[in-house]
Amino acid sequence: MTKGPAGMGSRLDALHSLPMDEPKSLGRPEVRDARKAMLHESHVATLTSFVDDLRLERGLTTEIPYFDPLDGGINAKVLFVLEAPGAKAVASGFISRNNPDETARNMFLLLKETGFNRVESALWNIVPWYIGSGKKIRAARSEDIRAGFPHLINIANRLTRLKGVVLVGKKAGRVREMLAGQLNLPVWETYHPSPLFVNNRPENRGLLLAMFREIRARID
Repeated sequence: MTKGPAGMGSRLDALHSLPMDEPKSLGRPEVRDARKAMLHESHVATLTSFVDDLRLERGLTTEIPYFDPLDGGINAKVLFVLEAPGAKAVASGFISRNNPDETARNMFLLLKETGFNRVESALWNIVPWYIGSGKKIRAARSEDIRAGFPHLINIANRLTRLKGVVLVGKKAGRVREMLAGQLNLPVWETYHPSPLFVNNRPENRGLLLAMFREIRARID
């Protein structure tokens, strides 16, 4: 049997032992525990350390969730950048398409339907820390985006196989020109897969599918 990238074997074992890779699976404690046990695998260890360092720098803890170890980590070819972590991401501990909320569910299904393999993609936010009150998240402000942007550059430089960045939603899209100016890579912008956008009007899901398929084709 051909061996995959470092860390792939243990990830596959985890996938087979638990129903980890399905919408909202991080709502289950046993799945969260299994995911946390993967945080120091070789493909994601440097990103985990990055989050730990950023937490110390900002005087925060769970307000900055980790990268999902089921994603590609430093081997990701595409980095999807959303706005900011919500309460469910803080609770699960991960920026993940498996979080128990509707936006994450939409992201999971869109990525799967358009052929994005987990090991070639990763998710992050233009604002890496929670900006809500505990009861409700607020929209990212200009100062939040300015503060988060250097960390996005830092992350992009750590992804050794990166072929492009997808800015998901208007807030993340505000850094498109700055990001393109600093990375010698394609930078795309798409709509945000929130329930308000996707679930209320069926044609909107088609727009996102078309965008993701085009990006998928360009990566290939």
